[in-house]
Amino acid sequence: MNIARKIASQIKRFPFGKSFGYKDLNITKDQYVTAAKALERLQKKGVIKKVANGKFYKPEETIFGELRPSEYELLKPYLFEGNKRIAYITGASLYNGMGLTTQVAARIKIASRGRRIYVQAGNIKATPAKSYVEVTNDNYIQLGFLDALKDINRVSDLNPKSGVIILSNILKEMSDKTLKETIKYAMAYPPRARALLGALLENMGKNESIGKLKDSLNPFSEYKVVISKELPTAKNWNLI
Repeated sequence: MNIARKIASQIKRFPFGKSFGYKDLNITKDQYVTAAKALERLQKKGVIKKVANGKFYKPEETIFGELRPSEYELLKPYLFEGNKRIAYITGASLYNGMGLTTQVAARIKIASRGRRIYVQAGNIKATPAKSYVEVTNDNYIQLGFLDALKDINRVSDLNPKSGVIILSNILKEMSDKTLKETIKYAMAYPPRARALLGALLENMGKNESIGKLKDSLNPFSEYKVVISKELPTAKNWNLI
């Protein structure tokens, strides 16, 4: 089977609305030029549509017209390399989903370790953010939570009391293993995030988990955190 037929066969099996890039087509890099020509022909036939350079999706036609893929589906080619996750959505978009803010972000932020990911795909615009550790399929949710702690002072229209409840509930839902890993990842984050995590855990009575966090902080440093007044343990962590 030649490359064009191979690609057409793969795309035929893709579900409608699926976004993809060259790395999802099971071809080698020396076949990219031939693949580009094959994809161009499929675009002309309306089998696929282009999102951005090297990024496509399989459109679904309904009686109401084309049903576009979800925002997440359009961003997937930027978040994964094959099945390996290399980035995650963070910033206001994430914090809105967590319930910390009602703000709808004009631009999405994509965090990755050692990569700067920009997206301009139709109405979707994304800019890069820093990931403090290597991103995997297993840890990106924990990293997003730690981002919220790091950025807590910049979360628009945050209600401090609700913020403490939301963040505490997320921690309560973590297994002991996940919590232990979250604390390990927190060591790579700025001191304010570690102090806030420690204060939240102590407030929940998880004193057995806070020793490593406490030892990592300068006892003479203070950290301004907008939800500190709603945390009874704030003073123990120099949160002001």
